[in-house]
Amino acid sequence: MGIAISDESRVAIRTLPAVERHSWKKLLLAIKGITEEFDAKALVIGLPLNTDESESEMSENARDLARKFSLSLEIPVFLQDERVTSYEARRRLWERGVKPADTIKYVDSEAAAVILSDFLDRQHR
Repeated sequence: MGIAISDESRVAIRTLPAVERHSWKKLLLAIKGITEEFDAKALVIGLPLNTDESESEMSENARDLARKFSLSLEIPVFLQDERVTSYEARRRLWERGVKPADTIKYVDSEAAAVILSDFLDRQHR
């Protein structure tokens, strides 16, 4: 699971190392630790929609994850459309000169940065 955070002014976004999703308990502990360390005010989860905006099994999984986090964390949890974020993340990595073989290590967190940026842009509108 890719991770990205923004600064207090919600302008600068940076990526953090991705978190493995081995079990709900381990994932919750990891996310709880990150939200506490960075004094997060909210959690944004990517919602994978189909290109026609319909939902899939992956969408249901994201909604379930958001529901679990909202019950387990003391901050609000939001869903953000994540269509084509992986493509955008790969483009950004390529522009920064990341080798294609290394892209796999960074693409999830870079996609998280795109999702967070889209969410913050939507909030400012």
